Amino acid sequence: MNTQVNVDRRLTVATTALLLIMVAFCFLFLPAVVQAAGAQGRERAGKEIVAAVCATCHTTGVDGAPKIGDSKAWAKLTSQSLTSLAEAALKGVRRMPPHGGNPDLTDTEISRAIAYMVNQSGGDWIEPVSKFESALERGGAEVVQTYCARCHQDGTAGAPRIGDRTAWLPRVKQGFELLVRSAIKGHGAMPSRGDATNLTDAEIRAAIAYMVNADSATKRR
Repeated sequence: MNTQVNVDRRLTVATTALLLIMVAFCFLFLPAVVQAAGAQGRERAGKEIVAAVCATCHTTGVDGAPKIGDSKAWAKLTSQSLTSLAEAALKGVRRMPPHGGNPDLTDTEISRAIAYMVNQSGGDWIEPVSKFESALERGGAEVVQTYCARCHQDGTAGAPRIGDRTAWLPRVKQGFELLVRSAIKGHGAMPSRGDATNLTDAEIRAAIAYMVNADSATKRR
């Protein structure tokens, strides 16, 4: 009987110790994990990365860096894949250090910067979405309310207004997927992905469908 009691007591002590260790882990390590996840979720667009990091060399062509806008220089590179160019940038190439000299840049940010420079030099690439994006995709109404309405509500800079079928239908007739791709790449005054780089392709598609089908009278009140 005493032996069983001692065993139960030891199990209780061991269980309590394990719980204390788990609680300590939550207090000590989870804040850092949450902070890192938050930082990862704020990956910047290609234009921002280029302005902050890449322009130092790629604006003037320092040390043989292909100049932004030089279609001939970039044509040789665009024959390769974005993955291939990104891998070279991550490792460093010639006089360019790894990550362009900024180790805080994520792989996605590097790829976005390359895609942006290619597109500014005559290319037609799409900036990748964040690898840290939540698996739960948002619906069209939520995406429009959060990101698109700031321009599409009132037709800022010529953006077709939400629910204005007269404006949307000619665009849709050219091909819905072509319209989606245009939004992903950027068109006119609208930057790539509406400057919301965490939006997935599916979310952009849902947002466009919502804006095309919405009741304009309701949405403009």
